Amino acid sequence: MKLIDLIKQKASALQPELIAIRRHLHMNPELSMQEMETSAFIQSKLTEFGIPFTSGIAVHGIVGLIKGKNPDSQTIALRADMDALPIVEKNQVDYCSQNPGVMHACGHDVHMTSLLGAAKILNELKDHFEGTIKLIFQPSEERFPGGASMMIKEGVLENPAPQKMFGQHVLPTLEAGKVGMKPGKYMASTDEVYLTVKGKGGHGATPELNVDPVLIAAHILVALQQIVSRNAPPQLPAVLSFGRFIAEGRTNIIPNEVKLDGTLRTFDEKWRAEAHEKITQMATSIAEGMGGKCEVFIDKGYPFLVNDDVVTAEARQFAVEYVGEDNVVDLDLRMTAEDFAYFSQQVPSCFYRLGIRNENLGIIHNLHTDQFDVDETSLETGAGLMAWMAVRALNPS
Repeated sequence: MKLIDLIKQKASALQPELIAIRRHLHMNPELSMQEMETSAFIQSKLTEFGIPFTSGIAVHGIVGLIKGKNPDSQTIALRADMDALPIVEKNQVDYCSQNPGVMHACGHDVHMTSLLGAAKILNELKDHFEGTIKLIFQPSEERFPGGASMMIKEGVLENPAPQKMFGQHVLPTLEAGKVGMKPGKYMASTDEVYLTVKGKGGHGATPELNVDPVLIAAHILVALQQIVSRNAPPQLPAVLSFGRFIAEGRTNIIPNEVKLDGTLRTFDEKWRAEAHEKITQMATSIAEGMGGKCEVFIDKGYPFLVNDDVVTAEARQFAVEYVGEDNVVDLDLRMTAEDFAYFSQQVPSCFYRLGIRNENLGIIHNLHTDQFDVDETSLETGAGLMAWMAVRALNPS
């Protein structure tokens, strides 16, 4: 039997176990840097599969190693993230979250399940490939500074150092059974922008006695939109959005200060730095011109994610071999962000998308929503394809 058929056979046989693993993880979500039980569960599975691992990396991170023939010849890495989101789940399913206010609404339960499934398959087939496969279970993708950067600082890309790396993420707009890829720049950098506008509060009926921070903040909010619409180079996609505007006054009480929180996304480090300066200059000068002050804090987050052209071309071919040409989709740029970007900027990588949509089952909801769910047939594809990519990357001929 051909190796690809053997992997498909093993992935199909694993499907009931994959569903059980995913549902356990979905029922027991944990927030960023709190993934203690999740980590323990993964460790128990790796132990069950007979795969050696190291735990406690970046607190709850885990690294497993599967050594094939001639293990020192080359190494590739596979990564899955572990954390959940602070969302109250509204799905009416048997595997609904049992942790109130916490939900796997970004598919990390699927990512972990796929990697565990791939690990089991690969460990059973380690006599069929040369080299070493590094399994990276990463905490805290959803929270700055990002578990990827923390694991890198603790040496996850060393001993052995991977020559290539693959990461997988679910995509609710893509049907189950399909996968999507994009070479080059794929996902944006992300920065958090915090503004505190200070004035002089007082009675709403005597505005002449006040310095109104609400009005100042409103002017700043509108003016900052020019940074993208009038300053960003047209060839560089960028987004500046504010989702929080807090002015804790009353109908007739003007507060002393207003807070605005937003996000900046882009694909160019030079423009990113310029945008930081423009935000600061514009916000502070507008506030001062209106008699107030504005404190600006920009928390520089994840870099943009770039898929290596060669590795992604290889991955696309591997995917075509596994799921067929019709089931491999070319993707567009995304303004969302991912801390896999830290890995992609140090190791030639491919971060690809796994389809999970099934309109007939009502599985249509977007990431980070309280009704997000997946077509669980995608688990077989996710585990099998990841195993096939690893084998093919180590044995290209």
